[in-house]
Amino acid sequence: MTQCPNCSKEVSSRSPSGIEQLLCNLNNEGGLQEGLDILPILKEESYLKAFPEERKCRAFLEFCAEGDVGAILDLVNDSDNEASDEQGSTTSIDVLRYQDPMGSMSTGLHVAISSGHDEVAWLLLLLASTLEPERFPPDVVQAAETLGVTREDQTGKVDIRLLQDSESRTAERLADELGGKWEAWVNAGWLKS
Repeated sequence: MTQCPNCSKEVSSRSPSGIEQLLCNLNNEGGLQEGLDILPILKEESYLKAFPEERKCRAFLEFCAEGDVGAILDLVNDSDNEASDEQGSTTSIDVLRYQDPMGSMSTGLHVAISSGHDEVAWLLLLLASTLEPERFPPDVVQAAETLGVTREDQTGKVDIRLLQDSESRTAERLADELGGKWEAWVNAGWLKS
């Protein structure tokens, strides 16, 4: 992937921190981007070519990083509809509990916390945890009702708060490390399973 297709010469380099990179100048409708590292993009595309069933999961994590609650709900609803159409399918992936093999095995909850999106974190707790309904703040419950979000039975499903990233951190531990607004979450026990 980092060799020139014409001459087979190695075209990647190392960043000052020692990370492999493939720098280029990209000129498109967005303008000129000089020194753009396209290696992560190429790796992701190569991965998705090998595992196309994970494309929605990767989009889900992007939406979590961007704080796009509407897009998350649309994607989850689409995935639920596909799962009901493919009853008995073993290739169906639980998007809500997906762990990114290219991104330190992070879940959407890890990504939401890292990106500072508490609305997404609340949504994921509502949809993929066993946090007792009475523990949700009234404004979160009201927002969920307004959006038409209903909670499914979580019996037999892994609570998203139990999932660990590649550094063995649960979302609670990550929130504790980050501090700031997440300190209140940790103290309230919302991320504790």
